[in-house]
Amino acid sequence: MAPDDEPVHDEVDPFLSDSCSESQAPSKSLSTPLPIGQLTALCTVRLVDPIVFTQLFPYVNDFISDLHLTDDPSRIGFYSGLVESSFAISQLCSIYLWAKLSDIIGRKPVILTGTLGTAIATLGFGLSKSLAGILFARGLGGLFSGDLAVIHSMLGEITDSTNQARAIPFYTLMWPVGSVVGPLIGGTFAHAASKYPDLFGYAIFEKYPYFFPCLLSATIAFVGVLLGFVFLEETLPSKRRRNNAKCTASVPSLDTGPPIQDHKSMSLKEVLSSPAMFALVSSGFSLSFVYTSFDVVFVLFCYSPVHSGGLAFSASKIGWSLAIAGCISSTLQLFFMPYLLRTFDCAKMY
Repeated sequence: MAPDDEPVHDEVDPFLSDSCSESQAPSKSLSTPLPIGQLTALCTVRLVDPIVFTQLFPYVNDFISDLHLTDDPSRIGFYSGLVESSFAISQLCSIYLWAKLSDIIGRKPVILTGTLGTAIATLGFGLSKSLAGILFARGLGGLFSGDLAVIHSMLGEITDSTNQARAIPFYTLMWPVGSVVGPLIGGTFAHAASKYPDLFGYAIFEKYPYFFPCLLSATIAFVGVLLGFVFLEETLPSKRRRNNAKCTASVPSLDTGPPIQDHKSMSLKEVLSSPAMFALVSSGFSLSFVYTSFDVVFVLFCYSPVHSGGLAFSASKIGWSLAIAGCISSTLQLFFMPYLLRTFDCAKMY
């Protein structure tokens, strides 16, 4: 399962629509200023998921081969697929639970905890020396990455209908950017000690040749946690109402942001009973299946020796190939998609 940014629109719009219809919606001529600090922190946190998910693609088959799990080279694809799938399976199992927890304790602690846990799990992956250790680290990373839906929710709660069109393009750009940065990190810095002995010729990088790309990826996650701790403000409606009540007691005219309204919590069955939601979920599943399948098979094809029908690419070449694909995706999303979405119906474009 490859996380996808498209559902952000569907998670944001219903909330904003209800809020603006039952409260006094801002005038079309006025635009609420973007919360730059919060948006920057949220985008950094969002960047973590694609980097952690894709940074191992260039070297995962080498990693499996180094573990000597099988004498049959054709079995390497099975084990690498198992490693890659363990992340997505764990994320699938935890994403709804994180979302429910955020309705109780708040969005900010869930996001910070999930990002910090992802960083630690990524470090554990780089230090693993067995298949069990790899699967455990990737599964743990997937569990913590289940805060993805909470990040989407916070985006909807820090914006409104007047600035949503400016905020969402920056946010959705994080996945293609991460899909460029992640493979470059993995392909460039796997076996860092042997590639760059003058810079990284340390014992830890020699003993754990795949630790350095994991360390870089985890560092980005730690930066996201720091920015989130400093800049993110709690957006759970019930908590915001209490905080706003305290503020307005001392400053009655203070504008506290987009209108706040409580919404009845819906069960998973109630959500999926909506025909529109069911159509989005099922089609999103199909697209994610095709997208991720292509990535995994492409990486295996690049890694396999020529006599087995592959290209025998090094990890660096695989990383650059995936990064080029990410650059094309970023270019399309940044320069072409806004025009197409303004010109044509969004459903037809989808």
